[in-house]
Parts: sequence; structure tokens; C-alpha cells
Amino acid sequence: MRVIYRLIVLCVALGAALPSQAEQLRGLYQVREPVSGQQAEERAAALQRAFDTLLLRLTGDAQVAKRQEVAALRDDPQQLISKYGYEGEHIVVDFDPGTTERSLRRAGVSLWGSNRPTLLVWWLNERVEGTQLLGDGQDGAAPLRSAAQHRGLPVRLPLADLSEQLLATPDAFGANSRQTLGDASERYDADVLLAVHAREADSAWQGVWKVWLDDEERDGKAKADSLEGLADAVLLAVSQYLAPRYVVAPGAASDLTVEIIGADVARFAELDRLLEPFGGSLLRVESDRLVYRVNASPEQLRAQLSLARLHEVPEDELPLDASQPMVEPGDEAAAPAAPQGGTVLRFRW
Repeated sequence: MRVIYRLIVLCVALGAALPSQAEQLRGLYQVREPVSGQQAEERAAALQRAFDTLLLRLTGDAQVAKRQEVAALRDDPQQLISKYGYEGEHIVVDFDPGTTERSLRRAGVSLWGSNRPTLLVWWLNERVEGTQLLGDGQDGAAPLRSAAQHRGLPVRLPLADLSEQLLATPDAFGANSRQTLGDASERYDADVLLAVHAREADSAWQGVWKVWLDDEERDGKAKADSLEGLADAVLLAVSQYLAPRYVVAPGAASDLTVEIIGADVARFAELDRLLEPFGGSLLRVESDRLVYRVNASPEQLRAQLSLARLHEVPEDELPLDASQPMVEPGDEAAAPAAPQGGTVLRFRW
């Protein structure tokens, strides 16, 4: 009860909120797949394709499907499905999150949760009639948004106003694209920057993409018969690049104590979501400091908390009042014991 009381005090005293950048992806367990008909054979194949798509969303690893236990789930995906139906030329499959997660974890599969980094996508289409930067609200951005949902990535698009249209030239997507587009991206405050230069030629599409996350950079090429196919291929590659930062192999996790300095009510809600995949348990509330116990690897925890713009605090930079737990007078018996031993990681905004 004392922890709850302190949390209420924290919420009242520190009600000011900062917007979070990480997004809790909606519809993570709903998959749309094209179908040619509603016959039993086609339906069975479509449900297996839906399972394959979901598995890539949750792991980013195409090799996971080759495991014997996972292959058995793929042979009978209906055991994981809560409902499915048809919308036009697509089948829409809703997998049950709890059943799917438990089944995959029993098969030894580590999963990427619904809290994911937000991608700011600078997508330049080059056709014979000219070039166009895809912007938020444009009808032409529909293929990109559809591909993002299919691959389980939250995306944002620039406004594509006049200044950005003038900026987004083929040269800007070249060697100096990180500096050029990075400066223009600051107003959007996303976690990941993705630049794609797509060209249409001979009734097909090909694209060159670059992605930046912190100080890391990755690039690649893709081609497809349609713009929809190209967007899906690019975002699949990006998903497979990002996933290893947030998915840890079985056995790599351990119990960690995490201290968060400088918390407020909105940040508490964000932390609750970010730490949920690690079984985050709130141990103490000490002024503006929250203390959690989680099960994760340090690398995975750092990557996850970076989504909320948290920075790790070295031991020698801790404020004086953060070195010892605070216990109110007369409350010594009610205060949870501090964890003994183990790894303690400290973060702040």
C-alpha cells in the first residue's frame, strides 16, 4: 500500500508529461493475406502464409520457421487463431495473442513485443513524369502504410510541404543523405530514420534504402513488380535489421534491478508498457525514482529503454540522493528490502 501511495503522490506532484516516441503497435496479431478464392485448400494455404507473416513480425528471423516445434504449429495454425474472415480479395486472420505467445515460447522462440521504434520514412518515387516525396495524408502513401502494418512497423511520414519537396531530390538521397535528411527530420523526433529512393522502369520498381539507428547505418536494395511489393520488401528487410536489437535468444536473460530517475505520471505509464515484455515488477517509489525488477539482458534492456529517450547513468554520475533508498520515518518494516547482489542498471531522462 505504501508503494501505491507514493506512486499517487508522484503522479500528482509530477503531472507534466513529455510525449513518448516509441509506439505500442496495434493489430500486431492481425494479418491480412491475399487469396484467390475461399476453397478449403486455398484457405489452408492462406492461413499458413498468415502464420509465416506473424512469425516474421514477432521474431524478424526467417530461420525460426525451420524448427520442428514451430513447423508443427505452422501445420495446424488454426489452434492459434481466434477468428478469420474475408475482405474482398484478402483473408483477415486474428491470432490469439496469449495462445500464440505461449505456444511460441514453449517452442523456444524469443519474441519482439508490441512496443517498437517509430520509423520516419523519407520515400522518394521517381517516374518518367517526375519525382514525388510521399507525405502524410497523401493517397500515394497507402502502399507504404499497408506494408508497414504487414511487417509490424510503426511509421511516420514527413509533411512533404513545399520546403521538403524541394529538399527531397535524388541527390539528397545519395552519399550525404544522413546529414541532409537528418537535419530535416529533427522536427518529427522519431527513433529510426529510413530513406528510400524508388524508381519505376519497364513496368517494375527498384529501390535503394538506407536506415539509421543511433550511430549505426544499414543499406540495401530491393525490387518488385509493383510499388506495393517494393514497399513490403524494403520494410521486411528493415524489420529483420531492427529485430535483433530487441529480441534475445533463450537463456540470455537474467534478473536485473532497474532504477529510473526523473519519473512522472506519463513516464510511469510508458515504462509500464516498455517493461511489460520483461515481466517488469515495480519494487519501490522513491521521490522521482522508480525501482523495478525485470528479466532481460542488459543489451536488450538498453535498446528497449532508448525508445523512451532514457540514458544510462554511470555510477560516478549518480546524484547523491540516488545512492541510498529513501524510507519514510516509521516505515522501515513496510519498505521492501533492497535487492542483494545481481546487476543494477540506472537510467534517467
